[in-house]
Amino acid sequence: MKRVITYGTYDVLHYGHINLLKRARALGDYLVVALSSDEFNAIKNKKSYYTYEQRKTILEACRYVDLVIPENNWEQKISDIKEYKIDTFVMGDDWEGKFDFLKDYCEVIYLPRTPDVSSTQTKNYLSSKI
Repeated sequence: MKRVITYGTYDVLHYGHINLLKRARALGDYLVVALSSDEFNAIKNKKSYYTYEQRKTILEACRYVDLVIPENNWEQKISDIKEYKIDTFVMGDDWEGKFDFLKDYCEVIYLPRTPDVSSTQTKNYLSSKI
């Protein structure tokens, strides 16, 4: 079984997220999503619309996702790769090169982002309508 992992906040889930999850899952047989915890988001100065538990519930409902785990810090990636026996690490190409150090542990792939969509853009649009 080939296992794939990706990381992210996945706030205000949109079709760009679904495209990324679908393409990540197509690279293997089992997709693990490490979802940024609320505490980790605070460290990154990010505030999600939905709580960790709500975002986790949404991701677990996605047919491409097999397991959701918490992302609590930047340093956990190597231990996650080892613990979950990961073969491929996947991130959006806006992170290109940032995780190449993981190539010692697994394949690293940067996928193109879906053009013209982002969580920030969606949240800004929605808040302008209120």
